[in-house]
Amino acid sequence: MVRIKIDGQEKLYEEGIKYEIIAGEYQHLYKEPIALVIINGKIRELMKRVDKDCELTFATYGDPIGHKTYVRTAIMLLMKAIKDVAGAAAAAAAKVEFAIGAGYYCRFVDHAPLDDKQIMQVRERMKELTEADLPITKRAYPSEEAIRLFDQNGMQDKVKLFRYRRSSTINVYCLGDYFDYYYGYMLPSTGYIRHFDLLSYEEGMILLLPEQSAPEELPAFEPREKLFRTLLQTCQWGEKIGIDTVGDLNDQICEGNIADMILVQEALQESRIGEIARDIARREGVKFVMIAGPSSSGKTTFSHRLSIQLRTYGMNPHPIGLDNYYVNHDKTPRDENGNPDFECIEALDVEQFNKDMGELLAGKSVELPTFNFKTGRREYNGKITTLGKDDILVIEGIHGLNEKMSYSLPAQSKYKIYISALTCLNVDEHNRIPTTDSRLLRRMVRDARTRGASAKKTIEMWPSVRRGEEKYIFPYQEQADAMFNSALIYELAVLKQYAEPLLFSIKKGEPEYHEAKRLLKFLEYFLGVSSEKLPNNSLCREFIGGSCFEV
Repeated sequence: MVRIKIDGQEKLYEEGIKYEIIAGEYQHLYKEPIALVIINGKIRELMKRVDKDCELTFATYGDPIGHKTYVRTAIMLLMKAIKDVAGAAAAAAAKVEFAIGAGYYCRFVDHAPLDDKQIMQVRERMKELTEADLPITKRAYPSEEAIRLFDQNGMQDKVKLFRYRRSSTINVYCLGDYFDYYYGYMLPSTGYIRHFDLLSYEEGMILLLPEQSAPEELPAFEPREKLFRTLLQTCQWGEKIGIDTVGDLNDQICEGNIADMILVQEALQESRIGEIARDIARREGVKFVMIAGPSSSGKTTFSHRLSIQLRTYGMNPHPIGLDNYYVNHDKTPRDENGNPDFECIEALDVEQFNKDMGELLAGKSVELPTFNFKTGRREYNGKITTLGKDDILVIEGIHGLNEKMSYSLPAQSKYKIYISALTCLNVDEHNRIPTTDSRLLRRMVRDARTRGASAKKTIEMWPSVRRGEEKYIFPYQEQADAMFNSALIYELAVLKQYAEPLLFSIKKGEPEYHEAKRLLKFLEYFLGVSSEKLPNNSLCREFIGGSCFEV
């Protein structure tokens, strides 16, 4: 017998009992289904068995780590169904590209796409598999044996990935006759995937899954055409240059090609910034360039580089931060927990902003404010601005795309730009890299460098930051006149050296430990790249330092 402490009470169980059985006993106490257990501070899958006395807590689909587990398992379910319907070659060629809202876009690389009838058959097969509640098992293979297994089944993306893996074993998940590798934890059986849909979309399909905020509800799919086109364009560019996965990137690093790749990537971004500047210059009457995007998108560096491009068209850009229009902190609205809500639009003096911009548009001189974050108050220090014939304001802030922010300004006077680090590099074909992971690592490195903030503090604040993005930024992204992807195909290999020491500082037992451990495991896939070869105007410099701009 083993003694297990749960919710402060100890209970005796037979040694070797599955955690899944214990979770079943406590499920009625939780609103969302239990996905994982945490044993003495370590995360364990429900398929594992008890082997010693321990203290146990549960993680549900409503927790970040539980929701990610649901998504991974649903993807494996999809791949198994594709194999059953269209064959092993189709499953090996299927690639999970990126997320569009609650949907995950999948397409086939070097393989004919499935038609509508086949996609419907795959969806029905997925339903059959969930109803059968088939077990998902995990086995640790010796690395050489696992690589040989992947090679024999046409999974060259995984062969490349594990060529650089130091571990002597590789965990392989099996579902019937289908096996695969997944970066992270999995659910114990197909019956746990109760809510999903599969839709034909463009040249591929959308796997629609519940969101973390409502894990028992399947939302309607909302196509976001501009975002989709931007993401797809980035993915196709990666394929053209032969860097589609982390294994491809590591190959380029080992072959000594990374310096050229950095220059190519930077040139691509500069070209795109130039295209946006040209579009602005061609539009008659544009006086306000409104830039918005989620945290750590590189908005500041982008605005500087865009301003330089605008000057090549004879324009005279002036940067303005919407943060300068914060209301004094003693008047900042409070959130549901009573804390200051700096993310909401009411935290800004919208009326004063519209008054100032309207007067500038009318040809008047205006004294613009500066916000003093030390005192928490808006100040006026004699910054007088007048808009001449060639002058244009480059305005950056999270509410830049929201019409409520600039409601009084004529539509033709505004040009809106959405910027985000839309990572399209995958760990392998079936393990995508969430864009939020790249931005979190960017912010962690920058916070440590510029604010002396710990990785623990950045991770602690991240859920609040993400809630603000979901509420105040993402709903308006499709209203943008242009989208700019600030992700750099090489950046995680650069950020690795800066982020790892910060993450290792988080101690076991701290609430942020599990997230730190996850990110450290993620960074293990990358070979490191020195920052010496980065241009001083690179977006990456905004986070690691050494930028020629004041960022």
